[in-house]
Amino acid sequence: MTTPDRIEPARFWEDRYRTCGRIWSGQPNELLVREAANLAPGSALELGCGEGADALWLASWGWQVTAVDISTTALRRAAARAIELGLSGQVTFQHHDLGQTFPGGGFDLVAALYLQSPVALDQTAILRLAARAVAPGGALIIVMHAGWPTWSTAAQQPPDVVFPTLEGLLTALALPPPGRWTPSPASSGPPPHPGGAQAPAPTMCGD
Repeated sequence: MTTPDRIEPARFWEDRYRTCGRIWSGQPNELLVREAANLAPGSALELGCGEGADALWLASWGWQVTAVDISTTALRRAAARAIELGLSGQVTFQHHDLGQTFPGGGFDLVAALYLQSPVALDQTAILRLAARAVAPGGALIIVMHAGWPTWSTAAQQPPDVVFPTLEGLLTALALPPPGRWTPSPASSGPPPHPGGAQAPAPTMCGD
C-alpha cells in the first residue's frame, strides 16, 4: 500500500483535481479579503492558487497577479474562469512544484493560503522563499489550518500531525531583524466544514 507521504506531490494533486469536478467554492478566502482589502494594489504572488478564486479576487481589486500551482488541471480551470470574468489580462498562471522551482522577481504582496499538504512539502523552505519575494514596503500574508475541522473523526486525525502557530511560523521564517517586518496580530477564521475551505488560522502580514 502506498502511503500519502510516499506519493509524488505532482501526481497526488493532479489526480485530485483531474478525477473531480470543481473542488472549491469559487469564493475568496475571508482572511485574505480582510487583510488585503486595505492594501494599495500592485503586484501580487499567490502560492498554491488551486482553481484561482483568491487570485481572481485580487485581480478584481486591481492587483497584477502571478498565481502558481502544482496541478495543471487546476491552472486550466483558473485560467478559464479568468477569461469568463474578463480578468485574464490581470492574472498570469504559472505551473510550479514549489519544492523544485519558484517564481522570480519581487512582489508587493505575497500570499500563501493553506500551504499544507498530506504529501511531501518543504513548507519552511517555501515560506522563506515567499518572504524573500516580498518587495520593500510589501506585505506577506500566510494563512494556515491551526487545528482539525470540527466534523473530522479520530480516524481522520493522524497523531503525528503538528499544526502551526504564529510564533512558530515567525521563528521558522527567520525574518530579517525588526525594522523591515512588522507582524500583525494572529487572527482566527470560522470553523471549517466539509463544503468549505475555512479553518482556524493564524495570519501574518509584514512590511
